[in-house]
Amino acid sequence: MTNSNQGRDITLRIAQQPEADELLARSPLAALVGMLLDQQVPMEWAFSGPYALAQRMGGDDLDAHEIATYDPEAFTGLFTDKPALHRYPGSMAKRVQQLCQYLVAQYDGETSAVWTGATSGADLRKRLNALPGFGTQKAQIFLALLGKQFGVRPPGWREAAGPYGEADSHRSVADITGPESLAEVRAFKQEAKQAAKAAKAAAKGK
Repeated sequence: MTNSNQGRDITLRIAQQPEADELLARSPLAALVGMLLDQQVPMEWAFSGPYALAQRMGGDDLDAHEIATYDPEAFTGLFTDKPALHRYPGSMAKRVQQLCQYLVAQYDGETSAVWTGATSGADLRKRLNALPGFGTQKAQIFLALLGKQFGVRPPGWREAAGPYGEADSHRSVADITGPESLAEVRAFKQEAKQAAKAAKAAAKGK
């Protein structure tokens, strides 16, 4: 990933699709868009979205300036054309465009500046949390992804990432390095969902 991998060659296996993972590894915006799309769809579908979007836009990468100024209706069409890029293509197209407009306004379209300019883990979390579509949890997961797989490790990054920053965990996309870890993360998410449902049911029964 440009300006963030400290000279290391990065190999990702998040999308489980070589071309899509290669784009995520070299494109800060693709990785950020993948994280934005990662909700209410399988993780590999979300993170293969940036590659599919780049193809539909006729390029081999995503550009924040281009997306920010793209005709909104036409941009939505890129998401809704079959196969759709998300379970909710219309709303996610709008969110991706809002994200890119913010990046242009705040960082001149240079996505990696979101983290290269961070002075600490807490500062990075604050910067990520300010991005359109990024709540606290999504910001922490992406922070963990940057630290664990991209080598972006400002002081206190693990603490700022919360439980997602823990070493040897299998909580989120930050911990996916192949099919086996993908299955482990998916199992963890399912267990957490069931536990939340049980707790909610128990609360209602009181």
